[in-house]
Amino acid sequence: MNTKDILDQLKALGNPARHAHNVRAGAPENQFGVMLGDIRAIAKKLKTNHELALKLWDTGNVEAQLVATLIMKPKALTPDQLETLTRSTTCSQVADWLNGYVVAKHPSKDALREKWMVAKDRWAARAGWNLTASHINKGADDLDLPALLDRIEKEMPKAAPEVQWTMNNTLAAIGIHHADLRKRAVAIGEKIGLYRDWPVSKGCIIPFVPVWVEAMVQRKG
Repeated sequence: MNTKDILDQLKALGNPARHAHNVRAGAPENQFGVMLGDIRAIAKKLKTNHELALKLWDTGNVEAQLVATLIMKPKALTPDQLETLTRSTTCSQVADWLNGYVVAKHPSKDALREKWMVAKDRWAARAGWNLTASHINKGADDLDLPALLDRIEKEMPKAAPEVQWTMNNTLAAIGIHHADLRKRAVAIGEKIGLYRDWPVSKGCIIPFVPVWVEAMVQRKG
C-alpha cells in the first residue's frame, strides 16, 4: 500500500462535521475530518513501516501525519530528522501523538528537551515542555524546579496557546509531586488563570492548575 492508497482511504472516511471541528481546534484545511479511532485502525493494519511513515508525514495532511506517528520507528530517526518532524507539525493533535509515540521513545530526547525548552518555534517549545512535564511526573530530581516556576510565571501568559498547554502541564506536575513547591505552583496558576473556565465532561478534572493539583493530591493521599 502506498501513500496515495492511504490518502484515498482516509478521504473516504472523512466527515464534514469532524473537519469543521478540527478547523475550530486549530487544524489546517489539509485534513479530511477522520475520527481518531479510524486512524488507529488503519495504522494497525499497516503495522510498522518507517519509510512509508516519512512519506505520509511529508504530505502535510493531518490524518496522514497521525498515521505516520503510529507506524514510525523512533530510533531510526536521527536527531536532525526528529527536529524537522517536530517543527513541521500541523496541529496540536499531531504534536501530541508525535510527542507521545515518537519523541518520548527517541534516545536523544533529553538533549533535545533542553534545546527545545528555549526554542521560539511553537511546536519545538511544546515538545520541550511536554518532555519536562513527563520528566517531573516520573520523579526526576535533576531539574531546577524553582527556576522553572520563575520561567512559567513570566512566560506562560504571553506564550503561544500551543506552548501554554504543556507549560501548564509542567506547572501542575510540580504542584502535584513537590509538596514544598505546591503553594507557589498553585499561586502561579491562580494568578495567571489559564483554563479557569475550561469545559470538561462530568467526572473529568479541569486543567486549571489550582483545581487540578488539589484533585490529584487528594487522589494520591
